[in-house]
Amino acid sequence: MPKTTFKASAHLQEGVKVLAKSRNFEFTIDEPKNLGGTDTGMNPVETVLAALGACQAIVARVYAKKFNIQFENLRVDVEGDLDTDGFMNISDVRRGYSEIRYNIHIATNAPKEKVAEFVQFIEKTCPVGDTLANPVSLKLNDIVIEPFEVVV
Repeated sequence: MPKTTFKASAHLQEGVKVLAKSRNFEFTIDEPKNLGGTDTGMNPVETVLAALGACQAIVARVYAKKFNIQFENLRVDVEGDLDTDGFMNISDVRRGYSEIRYNIHIATNAPKEKVAEFVQFIEKTCPVGDTLANPVSLKLNDIVIEPFEVVV
């Protein structure tokens, strides 16, 4: 499959609420009240954790037959450590996660060795996991200044 460009947009609403869109889908990203939001959705760093778990779950579903593994249920619980003092500019610490951990819960009759091999493949194949684990080029394309109308 050739290189594919995925796109998304994030449109700031009232306060720190953001309407995120990609293709024909949208969802709300917000901060909890203790971080200045209205708690109407996951915050961006929680969304990253959810994206990792979702990606691993999708890889599991797509490749289970290749590994001859049948499962009734699969859940990925993800947690990460982040020092909010970095975001708040209180101290000069890393702004992002310092560690992300996950547990894969799978209801299957497959032997543990086979499941371990399958999980290793999931970890290697998940694009979100690869993006988090390895340096990626992050660059600003442009700053687009749009007219601003003052409403009186």
